[in-house]
Amino acid sequence: MTLNLPTRPPIDLEDQWRSPVSDLHAHRISMSRWLHPGESPLEVSNEGNGAFHCIGLNLKCTSLIFRHAGRRLLHGRVPAGVAQITAPATRVSAVFESAMDVLHLFVPQRALAECYEDRFHRPHAGDIVLDDPRLIRDPALERLGQALAVCRTEGAALGNMFIESVSLAIVSRLVARHFALPAAREREPSALPQWRIDRVAEFVDAHLAQNISLADIASSTGLTRMHFAAQFRRATGMRPHEFLLQKRIERAQALLRTSTHSMLDVALCCGFRSQAHFTTVFKRLVGATPKRWQTISLDHATLR
Repeated sequence: MTLNLPTRPPIDLEDQWRSPVSDLHAHRISMSRWLHPGESPLEVSNEGNGAFHCIGLNLKCTSLIFRHAGRRLLHGRVPAGVAQITAPATRVSAVFESAMDVLHLFVPQRALAECYEDRFHRPHAGDIVLDDPRLIRDPALERLGQALAVCRTEGAALGNMFIESVSLAIVSRLVARHFALPAAREREPSALPQWRIDRVAEFVDAHLAQNISLADIASSTGLTRMHFAAQFRRATGMRPHEFLLQKRIERAQALLRTSTHSMLDVALCCGFRSQAHFTTVFKRLVGATPKRWQTISLDHATLR
């Protein structure tokens, strides 16, 4: 019998515009997605949360009227890929005149401060307020937003670390644009030294059965999330979530070779949320289902 544990969609759909289904967290970025079928015009409004910036990433070409702090900011067509930042406690309203698909990121002050320090190599004095509400057209932000949108259908295979990494990349890019530090003063990230890579491998191996976050791995090296992710990719050519999935699959293959574990036991021991999640990732990385790979592996071992 195949037993799958219940999983939660990585990105919730909003019941009300800019109102996430789950509670907001003061230490990490939260996300939700707003869909409107466009069968008839729809008017919405939101008073704004006093502790969070709201970043809207438009995933679909649409037509709307958008008001920010009582002033009409836009009336007309908005292409896919456009971003807009609303500072905390700012009232916004909109009239959707066609179908709408937008991703909302709710960003706490701690995440902004972390992105600022990692980007500019110094802490920011006081709270960071991104108070320019004008629409932002940036191809890089469009690609990052589409990567997060994929999580609606492939979130189990991509994992929470992927979502966390991409959302931090979005915030980091917007912080950099807002403060416009001259390019000459920016520094390319250095490669993560081998001793820190070894520490990452040891940490991951010791905690594979747990829900490991990007912050957990970064902390094991003594670095912040953004600083670690950039240095790790420069050194290994892999993103941290790709490395984690590779380690999980390597552990799974070792367990499958013994033939004494059920598929569900292997999945849970390697940190997957369900047998279905495990099968999806395994087939994507190895090219065969776990059961098929196990059969071939055991047949080869018998012939030797």
